[in-house]
Amino acid sequence: MTSAGRTSAAPGIRAPRHAPLVWAAAGTVALCASVAVAVTVGPADIGVADVWSVIAAHLGAGTTAGAVSPIRDGIVWDLRLPRTLLAAVCGAGLAVCGAVLQSLLRNPLADPFVLGVSSGASTGAVLVVVLGVGGGALSVPGGAFVGAVCSFALVLLLSHSLGGTTDRVVLAGVAAMQLFSALTSFVVMTAADAETTRGVLFWLLGSLGGAGWSDVRTTAAVLVLVLAVCLGHARTLDAFAFGQDAAAALGVHVARTRLVLLCATALLTAALVASAGAIGFVGLVLPHAVRALTGPGHARLLPVCALAGAVFLVWADTLARTVLEPQEVPVGVVTSLIGVPAFVLVLHRTRRAR
Repeated sequence: MTSAGRTSAAPGIRAPRHAPLVWAAAGTVALCASVAVAVTVGPADIGVADVWSVIAAHLGAGTTAGAVSPIRDGIVWDLRLPRTLLAAVCGAGLAVCGAVLQSLLRNPLADPFVLGVSSGASTGAVLVVVLGVGGGALSVPGGAFVGAVCSFALVLLLSHSLGGTTDRVVLAGVAAMQLFSALTSFVVMTAADAETTRGVLFWLLGSLGGAGWSDVRTTAAVLVLVLAVCLGHARTLDAFAFGQDAAAALGVHVARTRLVLLCATALLTAALVASAGAIGFVGLVLPHAVRALTGPGHARLLPVCALAGAVFLVWADTLARTVLEPQEVPVGVVTSLIGVPAFVLVLHRTRRAR
């Protein structure tokens, strides 16, 4: 196998042909069970049967009368369920973006934040919260989305002026990340009071505490759109694993395809960061682990990545809101604490396979 292939797939590991279907089915069951159980975790005494009763009632398939009190109904439907579903959507989106970027940029360390999108989103959110930019017309998610778009536009401009190759895209992303991180720190240090600074820093580390149904609908719609685009380019991503020259020889329009996929992943990352803040390591670690189960083919890899990311972040967020109850830990802290040793394990397995 060439060095290009080693950057995008777990070397030496070949999954059986039926394995992706098995893992996809197992992931779907695990996700449904995880959502149902995670919603029950918390100080209120709520069971899985109560969760299904509330969902059925709100979908018009049943009633909660006499089964679940209005307070518990509100806890499930208005608080825990949208938060849990947003965690699933964000985990799925981050994992898909990581898998696409690692193949597209031929860099095993690429993740959704390599393009500087999260840093730009953080700056946009901070400008709205601390300086009131937008005059009330922009919410925190709106400011984060505008900042993410500006950051990605800067990355495209820099990478194009430097030649537009994949390594230039990565370098431009690192430059943009450092620039917007510095701007964020400057604004917080010079203009924010102690309470605002604490709230902003908590959000920057990743927080699903303010999740609502509008966030779930928006991010889910973007996820479905971007996942469809990426699955439509699955064979192209397989070709990119062997390098740009090999992809071009196979008839791939390299520059156009790369631009489309970079824009798609940047759009999804911006939507996720705008809703939940910066959550690290999901897009970096999970694609490597899933490749060991499904093989490198993206038609099989991407759906299983989405399911694995969703299940992982559902439980990471459940841990974040309960481990120090009533105090809440930013979910980005939990994913980093889990992700670092997991990534070290993946690196050791990959080294042994070589």
